[in-house]
Parts: sequence; structure tokens; C-alpha cells
Amino acid sequence: MKIIECVPNFSEGQNLTVINQITDEIKKVEGVTLLDVDPGFDTNRTVVTLVGEPEPVLEAAFQAIKKASEVIDMRKHHGAHARMGATDVCPLVPVAGVTMEECIQHSHTLAKRVGEELGISVFLYEHSATKEERKNLATVRAGEYEGMAEKIQTPEWKPDYGPTKLNETAGVTAIGARDFLIAYNINLNSKDTAIAKDIALDIREQGRRARDENGKLIRDKNRKFVRQEGKLKCCKAVGWFIDEYNVAQVSMNLTNFNVTPVHRAFEEVREGARTRGARVTGSELVGLIPLKAILSAGEYYLAKQGRTAGIPEKEIIHIAVKSLGLDDLTPFDPKEKIIEYRIKELYGPLASMRLHEFADETSSDSPAPGGGSVSAYAGAMGAALASMVGNLTMGKKKWQPLFPTMDQIACEGQKIKDELLGLIDEDTEAFNKVIDAMRLPKKTEAEISARNTAIEQANKHATHIPMRVLKLCARVLPLAHEAVLKGNPNSVSDAGVAAEMAAAGANGAAMNVLINLKGIEDEAYCAEMNQQTDALLMEIENQLKLIREDTWSRLKS
Repeated sequence: MKIIECVPNFSEGQNLTVINQITDEIKKVEGVTLLDVDPGFDTNRTVVTLVGEPEPVLEAAFQAIKKASEVIDMRKHHGAHARMGATDVCPLVPVAGVTMEECIQHSHTLAKRVGEELGISVFLYEHSATKEERKNLATVRAGEYEGMAEKIQTPEWKPDYGPTKLNETAGVTAIGARDFLIAYNINLNSKDTAIAKDIALDIREQGRRARDENGKLIRDKNRKFVRQEGKLKCCKAVGWFIDEYNVAQVSMNLTNFNVTPVHRAFEEVREGARTRGARVTGSELVGLIPLKAILSAGEYYLAKQGRTAGIPEKEIIHIAVKSLGLDDLTPFDPKEKIIEYRIKELYGPLASMRLHEFADETSSDSPAPGGGSVSAYAGAMGAALASMVGNLTMGKKKWQPLFPTMDQIACEGQKIKDELLGLIDEDTEAFNKVIDAMRLPKKTEAEISARNTAIEQANKHATHIPMRVLKLCARVLPLAHEAVLKGNPNSVSDAGVAAEMAAAGANGAAMNVLINLKGIEDEAYCAEMNQQTDALLMEIENQLKLIREDTWSRLKS
């Protein structure tokens, strides 16, 4: 799933009616989750946070910018915060499955549309900047609204998109791609802000003024202070005292968690506290965190313990929460604090059912869930068993030389399992789309043509899902075979069952591919799908034969 975050800042923080008119436009766009609306009275500015897949997020951002240009008059705007437009700034942030380069392209798409359709001058900033001097928002915004009419007419500050004549009511907007910012505070067992501030100076990228062995500040030949570089890149930090918690904190903004992950920051502060006679008691996240960042922390601490990360996602998150002390001051609810969990449940309604509920639902007189969903579940169980054998082998020191192999089996098995669990619901959803297409009107030639096209597309999508199941199940068999040959000997039967379940899921998925092809007119597509299916089934059959031989051999020896 591709997810981006958009954080537009609107130049209105006092009139809730105006703010609601803007956010209502966001709510109208399907596929977008409005996470937060944060108005500031003194700044007369509202920061809005929305997330979703790129296309709906871009649409929601455009509609919000459009509405802001209609309901905010910059000629009358006053506030404590620097600003240059009704929508002052609109950053796009990659969260999951999206590269920075893709976000840059999305920012160009949005900026072009805003410039052309709304007649608003747009500067691209941060990673999207077309010139070095446009990377920094403060530089772009210098002169603010009052100076923009003259600024955008100069050659060096010609807008990237939109007119060179100021839109007097809407002003100018900055649009760009930036990294995700994690606001992260680490708690000390002390009220002494001096300790927290000293640690902050050590770790922040900006660092501190350098001193000699006598403690005197060092100057260069131009009499300017020499700076000692901080330990953490992409980190801004301060130390302060929080009355609410009665503790000192090191408060950080991590501007690129891929460069400085949360756990690295935590460990640096912990070491800094130790050398100063203090101790870290825990930490807190202000706002949300991407799933990737919290999983990275969990995997780091699992590796420190010599354990595999090939365990369920919720357990990795639990390790991260406990290791970082994220529940030290307040409860940490992953459903509220992890962006991806705020957007969508981890599993769909079918995969979330109890076993007997899923069996009962399958046995009912409804055609869905059917063989496709059951095949996906069978494959998921095969992947889960392969992962289990990897974990059980990792738990015994006498098999330590096999740990890298078993770790790979456990981790890969978990990934395949999670994908297949997601396909349980996707298969049923795809079937329902076929039914919806067949119910379209067919009274006129145009309606008949549109219906036929919709049915063809729906059947292709319904074929694509079991083909994914088939390919994923095929990836389970080599894992199961390795587990049979090298895994914990007490779990040979489990590894064998993993292969049998994966093969059953694969055969069931193949049957669903073939039956769905009967409703597709595209002969070339059908031929390609048939060829892929036959090749995969032959490969699976050959592998399963070997796995069965090795499984029975080890069981009987």
C-alpha cells in the first residue's frame, strides 16, 4: 500500500467556520483520512494533517487549497506566524511504499494544477526545489505576503508554477516534498534541566561550541566560535522540564528517521544520561510515527537479544514499545500512534474473524468467501508453520550455526503470511466487484458496452488476486523444504504440513485463476495466465514430491 502524508498550513486559526469549510472539502474525498486539525489563535494559522494513497491525497489537498483561496482574504490577514498565502505551505511526505522521488513528482503535479486552475503562484521547496536557494522555506517566504507582489516579478524569484502577478486574496503557496518528522521526547529520572540541555547539545546535528582542555571556547582565525559537531544527523534537540510529568526531558525532532532512527536517538541519550549520573526512564512520541520506524526499533532490540524478527508484527511493536519505554508516562496504543493503523485495520473483516466464524461464514449460502479466500488462508497457514519451525530452531543454542538460515525462513514466512492474510479479503472483494459489474444497466448500446468493459476489468482483477496467491504459495515450499532438512527435528512434521498447506493453497488458487478466465474475452491475457499457472503448478508439484520424500524419511529414521 502506497501512503503519503500531507500537512497543509492555512492562514486562518480564529474563525472555526472558515476552518471547517476547508476541512469539509478534505472529508469529501474518499480514501483520505483526516488525522488532525490544529488551529492556533495567536498565530492565526491552522495545521491540518491528512493521509492516504497518493491520488486521493492530491485531490483532497487541491480541493482544500481551492476552498482556502475562496474563504480566506490575505489582504485582511494578521497573525504572529510568518505567512505568504491562504494556503501558506503544503508539504507532501512519503510514509509507506512511496519514494521521495515519487513524492517530488506528486508535488509538481499538485503545484501545476494549483497554478493553472486556481491562478495561484507556487514555489517548490525542500526536496522539490528547482534551485538551491528555494530549499529553505524561510528563504522562500522572506518578505511574506506584503512583499510577494514585487518578489514574484523578479527573474530570480519567478514562481515555479502559476502567474507572476500576485493573486491578492490567495497570495502565494509553497508546495514540496519533505521527509517525515518524528517529534520524540526522552524522559530522565531527574528534574535537572541542565543535564537534559547538556545531552541535547551533544546529540543535535548542530552540536555545540567547542572548548579546549581548559574549558575555554575555541575561536578560528576569524575570531568566530568553532563548533563541535553533534552525534546525530537530522536531529534537532533541546532540554527542558515538563511540569505535567515532573521530569526533565530531552526533546527532539528527527527530520529523517532513515538517517537517525528512533532507537539510535534513544541509545545516545541513554548513554549521555549514564555518563552524567542520570538514567533514562522512558520516552514519548508527540504525534504519529510510521510503522517502518517502530518496526525498525523492535527489530534492533530483538537482534540485541539474539532473537529473530520473524515473529508477528504486533510482537515486534510490543518489543519496541517496552524497549523504548513508550508507555512510561501514558499508555501507548498502536492503533492511535502508528499512521498505517490509523488509516486501515491490519486485517480485513474475514481475516479478523475467529476460526469457527470464518468456517461458518464459508459454509453459508453466500458464494463469498469461497475457494479463493480459503486458498489464501491455507497458504497463510503454510507460511506461518514454516516461520514457526524457524523460530523454534532459533530458540536452541545447539543449532546456533543454523540461526542465519532459520532467521531467513522465519522472517520470509512472516512476510508471506501477512500478504496472504490480506488476500483473504481481497479475493472476496474482487468477486463482489464482478457481481457489481454484472448488475450494471444494459438497456442501451452505450450501457451494454460500458457493462461489458466493466465485467472484463472486474474479471481480470478477480484473476489477478488468486494468481498472487499462487505465486506466494510457491515461495513457501522452498522455506518448508529447508525447514524439513535443517530445522528442529522435533518440528519435522510441522515443516511437512507447511509444504502441504502451501501446495493446497496453490492448487486452489490455480483453480480460481482458471474459472475466472472463462469470463474474460482477451485471448492473449488468458493464454498468458494459463501459461503462468501451468509452469507454477509443475514447479510446485516437483518440489512437493521431494519435500514429501524428505519429510517421511526424517520421520521414519
